[in-house]
Amino acid sequence: MNWDQLAFEAAPVGIVMTEHRVIRACNQGFARLVGYEKEGLMGQSFRLLYDSTEEFDQVRDIGLKPLKQDHAYSDERMVRRRDGGQVWCRFRAQTLTPDDPLAQLVMSFAAIHDGPPVSLTVRERQVVGGLGRGLTSKEIARELGLSPRTIEDVRARLHKRFQVKNATELLARLTIG
Repeated sequence: MNWDQLAFEAAPVGIVMTEHRVIRACNQGFARLVGYEKEGLMGQSFRLLYDSTEEFDQVRDIGLKPLKQDHAYSDERMVRRRDGGQVWCRFRAQTLTPDDPLAQLVMSFAAIHDGPPVSLTVRERQVVGGLGRGLTSKEIARELGLSPRTIEDVRARLHKRFQVKNATELLARLTIG
């Protein structure tokens, strides 16, 4: 194994190369993070990391504009593991094809929750993802096509479940377990 391959495989974060949201290459760190064998991920759609096609499409839509403008995008998000558990990750993407941002992407995923796996509903994941990007309830509601009251209800349930008083504490709880 040459130095480039060694650096790729031994990186302390999961690294993935995709073409049109299909995994073409990944390192062992990414495979471990999502609970798959590396070989089993090749040729798979990124859809397998999300609970629904709707969520998969929303994630694409959220990042597409920044990728077109800045050629890069980052956020914090929940990703589904093979065992059905979820991992809270810091996500970064860089397009290699600015005219068609999803044609070729290099992405990194770094786990930011060291505790036991967290299980959130799709809606909870959407709300937490928006909070992780610094959005208000109104902004999350607008993005998801929901009422701000619906978002506030989800936030209240999350606050009660994780015994926190605000979004900052919620994100900290998800980050440090």
